[in-house]
Amino acid sequence: KVNVALKCSNRINLLISLQYISYIEYTKTLPLNPTPEIFGMHTNADITKDQSETHNLFDSILLTQSRASGAAGKSTDETVFEVSTDILGRLPADFDIEAAMRKYPTTYNQSMNTVLVQEMGRFNILLRTIRDSCINIQKAIKGLVVMSTELEEVAQSMLTGRIPAMWMKKSYPSLKPLGSYMHDFLDRLKFLQVSGFRCFHSSVASVL
Repeated sequence: KVNVALKCSNRINLLISLQYISYIEYTKTLPLNPTPEIFGMHTNADITKDQSETHNLFDSILLTQSRASGAAGKSTDETVFEVSTDILGRLPADFDIEAAMRKYPTTYNQSMNTVLVQEMGRFNILLRTIRDSCINIQKAIKGLVVMSTELEEVAQSMLTGRIPAMWMKKSYPSLKPLGSYMHDFLDRLKFLQVSGFRCFHSSVASVL
């Protein structure tokens, strides 16, 4: 009999034995949920794994929901059309970057002007992405354009109250549901309005 214990973590030892029963007994002592260290990963990998498992669980639960509408209920197309119409009605116009640059030029005494213009440009991209996707969703429902994979994902996200992946590619990080995300997004747009520029300066200065 030869036993060699090689330590690979603080919880698990590798056992090399010539007896079959030794492997059986040792296997029973292994933890049910091994730590990421066993696979050469950092312990924080558990966070990503838990988040992924949670998202997959809720996605699977949402897939079990019935998509058929009752006699007095709305169809999925009607629901998506209504949600997209509501979002379009709440979206403001794009920021006028050129006007902002003329009113708040980059100077030595006001370096935050550059940050303001850059943020306006980023939010303009997100605004156009949300607006165009909602418009194209409505056209696809009417049969005017093809329902692409990305548009189908946007429609599915609207039905389940999630932020569409198309939006998240252009958005700031957020774990909010769709309704709360839109409220937060509109608040951020109001914050960047020219009327709130002094607030923007004081907020950034306090953070720095």
